[in-house]
Amino acid sequence: MENSTTVSLSTQIGRVALPVCLYNASGARCTTAQDLLALAQSGAGAVLSKSSTMQFREGNPAPRYYETTLGSINSMGLPNLGHEFYGQHAQVHAALQSGKPYIVSVSGLSLEENVSLIGFYNEAAGIDAIELNLSCPNLPGKPQTGYDFEQVQHVLDAVCPLAKQPLGVKLPPYFDIVHFEQMAAILNRYPLAFVTCINSVGNGLVIDAHTETVVIKPKNGFGGLGGDYVKPTALANVHAFYRLLRPEIGVIGCGGVKTGQDAFEHILCGAVAVQIGTQLMREDMPVFARIAYELQTIMQQKGYTRLEDFRGKLRYL
Repeated sequence: MENSTTVSLSTQIGRVALPVCLYNASGARCTTAQDLLALAQSGAGAVLSKSSTMQFREGNPAPRYYETTLGSINSMGLPNLGHEFYGQHAQVHAALQSGKPYIVSVSGLSLEENVSLIGFYNEAAGIDAIELNLSCPNLPGKPQTGYDFEQVQHVLDAVCPLAKQPLGVKLPPYFDIVHFEQMAAILNRYPLAFVTCINSVGNGLVIDAHTETVVIKPKNGFGGLGGDYVKPTALANVHAFYRLLRPEIGVIGCGGVKTGQDAFEHILCGAVAVQIGTQLMREDMPVFARIAYELQTIMQQKGYTRLEDFRGKLRYL
């Protein structure tokens, strides 16, 4: 792109600098060493691990992920290689000297497990930030912590004093203005570096009319929706929390990002960075360079040279 060097996509999450504001959502092509190395070598601005538990987890039975023309549905069940793998991988990542931050996602199955995981990652080399997942909607029999505001406070009371790296939380989608306000009031009391909005919209149902069956096996077909289905909800959550949280807490947008325009809209709503999930599953690692190019093109057409020229400057009628 002509004069593209004058358009910067760099950003900052707390004290963590990203050369590009785009990176993967946890869960999308980030489970294995091969995945993580491919992310480090891609056009992504950071590498985010799969949500880790203490022990290896096989996850829910297949089929557990399905794509439609409008997005995806999944009920993965937190498959991951366990905390020791993702802590050790940080050393591999540092050896790459890619200049990209390595962020670990944590999703303990109990408060005690979250405390242990944060304590472990505090001591692991090469980890730049931690994203605490309060919003996994796809564990049978387990409620989402993010919808239990009292439990959110218990978790943050326990983990925030332990965190040495910048700590953020991944939130489920909220649908009521009062819930935005109540959750923001809670989060504003803690030294968080960021919040990620949103995880998938839980308990959707996609069916195959030809076979008259559901398309995924776990939970009788119920699963989390991503892609085009969730973009308006994601933008609403990004903008609500951008307006309600302390300026020191960055908002990371996630949901329905498949073009540079989608990324532009998330940033216009206030996002400091943008995660890509469903489209990364579809397109693999080239998605980052393509969306970055499209975002730069839009910025250049509008006369913007950096994200702060338009971030959070959504206009109202």
